[in-house]
Amino acid sequence: MISRRMMLAGLLAGVAFPAVAEVMDSSPRPVARGGKAVARPAAGPLDASDLIAAAKLGAASVAYVLLDAQSGAVLEAREPDFALPPASVAKAVTSLFALEKLGAGYRFATRVMATGPVTQGVVQGDIVLAGGGDPTLQTDQLGDLVARLAKAGLKGATGRFLYWDGALPRLDQIAADQPEHVGYNAAVSGLNLNFNRAYFEWKKVDGQWRTTVDARGERFLPGVDMVRVDVASRDVPLFTYAPGRVEEWTVASAALGKGGSRWLPVRDPGAYVAEVFRTLARAQGIKLAVAERVDAVPSGQEIGRVESEPLPEVLRDMLKFSTNLTAECVGLTASGQGSLEASGKVQSDWVRATFGVDFDMHDHSGLGGRSRVTAAGMAKVLAQAEHEKRGLKPILRDVGMKDDKGKVIKGHPVKVLAKSGTLNFVSGLAGHIVPPTGRELVFAIFSGDPERRDAVPVALREEPEGVKSWTARARRLQGQLINRWAGLYA
Repeated sequence: MISRRMMLAGLLAGVAFPAVAEVMDSSPRPVARGGKAVARPAAGPLDASDLIAAAKLGAASVAYVLLDAQSGAVLEAREPDFALPPASVAKAVTSLFALEKLGAGYRFATRVMATGPVTQGVVQGDIVLAGGGDPTLQTDQLGDLVARLAKAGLKGATGRFLYWDGALPRLDQIAADQPEHVGYNAAVSGLNLNFNRAYFEWKKVDGQWRTTVDARGERFLPGVDMVRVDVASRDVPLFTYAPGRVEEWTVASAALGKGGSRWLPVRDPGAYVAEVFRTLARAQGIKLAVAERVDAVPSGQEIGRVESEPLPEVLRDMLKFSTNLTAECVGLTASGQGSLEASGKVQSDWVRATFGVDFDMHDHSGLGGRSRVTAAGMAKVLAQAEHEKRGLKPILRDVGMKDDKGKVIKGHPVKVLAKSGTLNFVSGLAGHIVPPTGRELVFAIFSGDPERRDAVPVALREEPEGVKSWTARARRLQGQLINRWAGLYA
């Protein structure tokens, strides 16, 4: 018997993911083990309907389209126009949208401004931390920025310490249909740090629980006061949350095990970044007042900045690690809209105008369950985007050719450059099958049971009963279909 207490502990215990490896909607793929695998067709009959039946996905719909990449001819299809949630496959479309609207040379910038002259290291006025919507900013980068300012002689200011987070709309979460405690359902702001998560750690000391919250990087370890986590003597719920100047969390003692850590979302990221900046500055001998938010950037001179990698590299990491915050920040920056709903519509309109395909997008990451795409539409977008050299295919990850057990075949000559996506009882994969010689293929596969997903209470959607095995079967089916197609057509 597996008790509720054991299930809770399993959800919470263990080492937290590093800040950069923000796996938003799925766990990392397992590493293939054992000897050299031999490429062979999927187990059982090669007929796709038999593979789908063997996957035992219940009432889920399965839709796919396979195209010849050169001619666009449809080689195989099943329910090609049936609309399903794209999950994180949506990020491939967001990448195309951002590359066109912002350009490959675009970089996000976080700036430090001085509203007056600097005299003997002291700003005669205010110091302003101004965000540019960078979703990739990490504590070590912020710490290095402060260190450069200190090395240049900065000691403080006669005025205030201000921060501006208005480059993007302030949203306390991406999707209302996701649990509030999961780190992948991040807040959005013009100032972001560590994917808008704080590191929560717990351990027992002298029989009492001790909890800490910080914004750790690899080289800097600033504490965080604006987020507090208390241990509550209960079994459920796993977490409770109360917003405020101090974000108050409680965690169920039944889930704590012997100790552990995880990243928790921060719902006011602008205040979070400002607090961490001030803490890092104090450690470098720069004295700043308690931060105050402003609605507009005051005029002044720039005295320091941090820039992101160029947009293609930002998108490459987003596609690899499936970072929801990155998708929303680049999408909102590209659209210039004040809400995810409006921004998703602008992206949908752009897809229709550019590719002649009807998508219904309500965000840019696919984290919410309301967006809908079709396999035919997704395959057409990918094929046309590559014909027009829009820059998506080179930044897609090689997810590997799979054997009949769903394991990656090491050294397989066929590349599968694709984006996956997972929600509860929803799974998708779309991309390119690229053989060393022969015919290149474009595919899109979507499996989903949205009604079953929607029936799960929001608080239990981190890992509801049955979802792990369902997802494993859906992914195995994807690998079997791709293996089959590569053997038959490529």
